[in-house]
Amino acid sequence: MTARPEDYRAALERARVHAMDWLASVPTRPVGPRLDADALVAGFAAPLPDQPTDPAQVVDELAALAEPGLMAMPSGRFFGWVIGGTLPAALAADWLVSAWDQYAGMRFATPATAAAEEAAGGWILDLLGLPAGADVGFTTGATMANFTGLAAGRDHVLGRAGWDVAVNGLPGSPRVKVFVGEERHAVIDQALRYLGLSAPIVVPADDQGRMRPDALAAALTGVTGPVIVCLQAGNLHSGAFDPVGELAALARQHGAWVHVDGAFGLWAAASPRYREQLAGLDTADSWATDAHKTLNVPYDCGMAIVARPADLRTTFGVHTSYLVADERGPGDPHEKVPELSRRARGVPVWAALKSLGRSGTVALVERLADQAGAIADGLGRIPGAEVLNDVVFTQVCVSFGDDESTRRVTEALLAEGVTWMSGSRWHDRDVLRVSVSNWSTDAEDVARSVEAVERARAAVSLPTEKRMPKREY
Repeated sequence: MTARPEDYRAALERARVHAMDWLASVPTRPVGPRLDADALVAGFAAPLPDQPTDPAQVVDELAALAEPGLMAMPSGRFFGWVIGGTLPAALAADWLVSAWDQYAGMRFATPATAAAEEAAGGWILDLLGLPAGADVGFTTGATMANFTGLAAGRDHVLGRAGWDVAVNGLPGSPRVKVFVGEERHAVIDQALRYLGLSAPIVVPADDQGRMRPDALAAALTGVTGPVIVCLQAGNLHSGAFDPVGELAALARQHGAWVHVDGAFGLWAAASPRYREQLAGLDTADSWATDAHKTLNVPYDCGMAIVARPADLRTTFGVHTSYLVADERGPGDPHEKVPELSRRARGVPVWAALKSLGRSGTVALVERLADQAGAIADGLGRIPGAEVLNDVVFTQVCVSFGDDESTRRVTEALLAEGVTWMSGSRWHDRDVLRVSVSNWSTDAEDVARSVEAVERARAAVSLPTEKRMPKREY
């Protein structure tokens, strides 16, 4: 018998209440969790009951057990790890995706979700100025989006060298030489390992982490055979963009596949403010980004974009007698990602973009960057603080003179709980790293966060001789 609405009503109503209570608590609760996983596991791991439990009661118990271990990541004062919040339309759409419970792999089986994802993909290509005929696949995140683009690139460059990976596998194939920037994100190396490719060739970067064109030209001199060049739109620490157009032109001279990791920075291409810095972005072969970063949709939602659909679908396409293939349309969703089964994660992207519109998307991107600049200005006025990067997008890195001082300031800041800024290490120095990614971050959030850093710095003041000189903005 088909499930009745009454079977769901009570549990969903309790989930709605707990969700609204959670959202209401975010502006005033400490940003960090109150208990760690070790303290929480005892409650979650109680003996499995012998008998069924009422669904509404399960939801109540889940909310109660989880509450002290939740990080207020939706807060406008959360600046850790390039994690955005969630736009209202995107959150509501994500609830619908779960309620609809659609298999999102075939156009024939679930045309509604396929159509929404195709529309969202078209809007993304338009907003970012990428080739109109490119394929957009919705992955779990930037790691798999990079994996997807690089997999298509691997098979393409090996195919041009006369090697069919699908038939022959990798053993005995020509070596694919992969060139990466000195400050690429670690997921690039991770994706290359997944793909069975050898360690990349590292190209020096400038002081902001941008790959140097002269260094790439030197590295490519005399290189033959299959080549992939990985570029970056948005450095993890500085936010800086590789000079994509210039680097891509150099790569083209060697027949290279050009891939761009733009987990959070690719969205800058939506704004006229960044067009010059990202000139030539459309000349790459593949791009990777996260919608749950700058676009602020719920986890999990990455996007793999490949300029020539045949390259992507040759690598990931699956054809069996029981799957109804899309013969005349733009291809089935499962042909564009590593997963055959997945949720319709592109639907919240459609909802986010529909709610923002073109002007709202541009405003979101520029507002995040403006708030990062405001935080940098505020932190730069704190005695002993030094902003280490040119604040060109949404990232700020600060040192407090020496590694010990920086670590202690970070620890004091997180212990207070007003804001969350993650520690990191850049240019052989410990840093307090700020990543502005939440649509709701406003001037009050900026002011309260800067004041919290001031208090943390005062609480761990070291001798005067260890302090850095004040930097004016």
